[in-house]
Amino acid sequence: MVKAVNTRSVDQELVKGPVDKAMEVLEALVLPGGPHRLGDIARRTGLTKPTVHRHLRTMTEYGFAEPAEGGSYRPGPRLLGLAAAALNDSRAIELIRPVLADLRARTGHVAFYAVRHAGDAVYLEQSEPAREYRVSTRPGHSTPLHACGVGLAMLSALPAEEAEAVLGVPELEARTPQAPTDPAALRAVLARAALCGYAVDDEYDEPDVRSVAAPVMDARGEVVGAIGISGLTFTLDPESTQVYGPMVRAAARTVSTQLGARTPVLGAVPAEGRGKR
Repeated sequence: MVKAVNTRSVDQELVKGPVDKAMEVLEALVLPGGPHRLGDIARRTGLTKPTVHRHLRTMTEYGFAEPAEGGSYRPGPRLLGLAAAALNDSRAIELIRPVLADLRARTGHVAFYAVRHAGDAVYLEQSEPAREYRVSTRPGHSTPLHACGVGLAMLSALPAEEAEAVLGVPELEARTPQAPTDPAALRAVLARAALCGYAVDDEYDEPDVRSVAAPVMDARGEVVGAIGISGLTFTLDPESTQVYGPMVRAAARTVSTQLGARTPVLGAVPAEGRGKR
């Protein structure tokens, strides 16, 4: 939820240390739709404008931010360089890029990879087809786990107690009218995803957008992320998810196997679980 500008008192700000505040400013700085004005960053973080300006000034000095037109700011070259270096040094990303490109070519849909951070799915890599439309997910974009395909895929493969910790948060956010927020309904969605090996986001994150995703596991059998595809509902209809779901699942298992995971033998999915969302 967007916070009002300058409504937080100085005493409230002091509860958080300077590093906490700097991280909040940095996170707001890299949100899609930039460059961002100082006031917008203050509104998103709930910090005062002087506090935000002080952090932006320091980040600019170190190359993590740079001024843009109209008094706004965007990520600086040093920050972009560090992000690129980190991704290029990632074993999982190295394996995932050709898999995403293959999914994009075979399905004609946006293909992406996301990882979990606390209760959110954070998108790290994307392979996008040349089309007239684009979905909003971009590298760096984050969405609550319960409200997107990659998040549901990761939740479906987590140990039960970890998944319950996410579902047990009071008043789960509903990003669209279709998004399930009732824990019992979400458990049913996760059970179907675990049975099929892939999850379907049926307009949970964005209106008129559907996605299919499957979890990626490491050698210890732990969830490291999820691979998915996304498209408008008239191109990625419920029947298409039954075709593309196994393709996405196979792509995720290919990466999992390369990471050392023991991939289960594929079997027939019972009819009652096939294609349901």
